[in-house]
Amino acid sequence: MANIIEIKNFEAPELDIYARQSENQLRHLYEPKAGVFIAESPKVIERALDAGCEPISILVQQGLWSEETEKTISRCGDIPVYTAAFDVLTKLTGFKLTRGMLCAMYRPKLPAPYDICLRAEKIAVLENVMNPTNLGAIFRSAAALGIDGILLTDGCTDPLYRRAIRVSMGNVFLIPWTFLDSGEWPKDGIQFLHRQGFKTAAMALSDKSVSIDDPQLAAEKKLAIVLGTEGDGLSEQTIADCDYTVRIPMSHGVDSLNVAAASAVAFWQLGRKSSGS
Repeated sequence: MANIIEIKNFEAPELDIYARQSENQLRHLYEPKAGVFIAESPKVIERALDAGCEPISILVQQGLWSEETEKTISRCGDIPVYTAAFDVLTKLTGFKLTRGMLCAMYRPKLPAPYDICLRAEKIAVLENVMNPTNLGAIFRSAAALGIDGILLTDGCTDPLYRRAIRVSMGNVFLIPWTFLDSGEWPKDGIQFLHRQGFKTAAMALSDKSVSIDDPQLAAEKKLAIVLGTEGDGLSEQTIADCDYTVRIPMSHGVDSLNVAAASAVAFWQLGRKSSGS
């Protein structure tokens, strides 16, 4: 049975977790537990619940209760369900984008990189992708286009930041992901991938690049698609250490795509399962 509590004042302490805690503060709340993230909209909250995430509280705009809202709340057990009028909630940054519903949840325990790779054939490796909008878009494309998991270097932004979750449409909960262990990247990371049976494909422009439709790439049963940070792309060392350097053919003198757009093209072409699988 939902424990419904009306909030009339934006300064109420019950709203701190939604309105006044930074992303970094949320990540470290309730230590030694893994911290907190905020899921936005019933659809995203449902995907987080499906993935086993544990809810702490819910915030719903008055007047927006619906069958979808009731269904989501019914899955969350006896947690506080805060409600407030629209003029209170509009003070929350970005609230208009949430479809009237937020849920604070404990961060799930992340799998080990080995577990991500164990049964995967095609994975993405993200090197220092820092923009949460790009990160969310990459996750959405990965889930849609045949990628089995995502590994991130420690320079990447957190996939459970609110904007990354929102842009991904909750797909951060549908595709397995984790951060690579804190060994040296790219050396230790690429050696780890090789030990798991993966060939590595650096998405970059160079004199040694092969086209993304090269038959050799299609023949690789286990392939890790390595994508770099916004602007600078992959480091020279990463490119040198990978088995392939892969380019997307361009027209009209355009030299490259944004990392999120490039990921969608790469996942479509390279994420397809091999015919022998």
